[in-house]
Amino acid sequence: MIKLPEPGLYRTTKPYPGQEEVIPAGVLVYVGVEDGVAFVVRPGQNRRNRWFWGKPTYVLRSAAWGETLKPLPSEGFYTLPHDLTLDGGGRWLKNAIVQVGYNGEGRGILFVAEDHEGEPRNVLAFSDRGVLVSDELLAKLVWAPILPVRKESGAQEERS
Repeated sequence: MIKLPEPGLYRTTKPYPGQEEVIPAGVLVYVGVEDGVAFVVRPGQNRRNRWFWGKPTYVLRSAAWGETLKPLPSEGFYTLPHDLTLDGGGRWLKNAIVQVGYNGEGRGILFVAEDHEGEPRNVLAFSDRGVLVSDELLAKLVWAPILPVRKESGAQEERS
């Protein structure tokens, strides 16, 4: 049985054989499995600092190419392991909540959580402009288990 990469985000280090123009070296890809078949796909749309994947997908047949992929942390929410001094001034503090996203080249981007005092709801907001960070910092981030809220049908319970 061929050992293919686990589903997730990766940065390519070599072009995908036979699809070199579509999936060159140095780009963000997602590896997934559908109906038992592994596939690779480039980013489609980006909404709220997250990529959504579309078509076309390419069957992943090359285990050797799969071994050349650089695994990346999942998009989502994390905390900073240490203070981050920003170019041009400013600083994000250790344990700040950040959202991880990626550019098309698979380079990590952090978006810091902001509390908007004038907002009537108790929510954190994330800018659509972030800071490019190193792979080393990405590897040190600590997962922040912020759960998504799903719209539910029916009446909501009132709290007092």
